Amino acid sequence: MKRLWTPAWIARHVAMVVLVTTFLGLGWWQVSRAAAGNAISWGYAVEWPIFAGFVVFVWWREVRHALRTDSTPSADAGAPTSAGHPATPVGPDGRAASGATGSVRTEQPRSGIRRPVRVARVPAGPGEEDADLAAYNRYLSWLNANPGAKPGDYPG
Repeated sequence: MKRLWTPAWIARHVAMVVLVTTFLGLGWWQVSRAAAGNAISWGYAVEWPIFAGFVVFVWWREVRHALRTDSTPSADAGAPTSAGHPATPVGPDGRAASGATGSVRTEQPRSGIRRPVRVARVPAGPGEEDADLAAYNRYLSWLNANPGAKPGDYPG
């Protein structure tokens, strides 16, 4: 909770209050213009409160995220370890630290962060070339040789 009262967070709280007040005031102004006969102002009268609601939504989501990260146990409590090998230190890239033995870390993702899984394509055997990879490389070299061409112009 203490984290929400740093100078950066105070600026965020003030910005949220100013934006919401301004947006609601602009919505009220558009309602008064619409009541005076300006028909297009009805659309704006609806939009400004939606903008204010969006600001509150983003602010609330950021507050929840900050509180959630404050409540999770810190990784500094102990050296991070790889799954199945509690004594093996793990580097920032998820692999065993230099000089340490063990497997690649497969568990213990950081809360709130999702990273895509990347699978490296490896040829079937030494000296063998993947047919799809070779075709893609030919396509890229053709694009490089024909700088103004569109992908649909490829003859292959």
